[in-house]
Amino acid sequence: MFQNALRTSAYLSLHRSTISSCLRSQTFRRLLSQESRSKIQAAVTEHPVVLFMKGSPEQPMCGFSRGVVKILSAFDIPPEKFKAYNVLEDSELRTGIKEFSEWPTIPQLYVNGEFVGGSDIALSMFQSGELETLLEQHGVIPKASESPS
Repeated sequence: MFQNALRTSAYLSLHRSTISSCLRSQTFRRLLSQESRSKIQAAVTEHPVVLFMKGSPEQPMCGFSRGVVKILSAFDIPPEKFKAYNVLEDSELRTGIKEFSEWPTIPQLYVNGEFVGGSDIALSMFQSGELETLLEQHGVIPKASESPS
């Protein structure tokens, strides 16, 4: 029963908002420059699915990033609809993305310019079917009824 509660959207929203409110405090603010904020905003809207991760999809550098890559690979997202950014190559991006999303960990998944969450939320949404529905709603993948048999 507890596991089902963890998978609900209400729980995920509450979890995100709790962490988000903690990050808004001055203790966690990093003062992301407007230029960096604009670059990140452009990056998250560049493709329908954007992943900020440690390493690359071909060579993830942490287990959490590897997990999200495996989840996304289950959907056969066309390459032109997916972009991954290696935060290990850019320290400003690595710290800036955390302030931008108000989320303290990496990887971070965005769909259609909107922050979805980290590896725990991506896994929960995958297990519940919510991630597939989200990708279908945004035209990233065809709806199950439209898929060739």
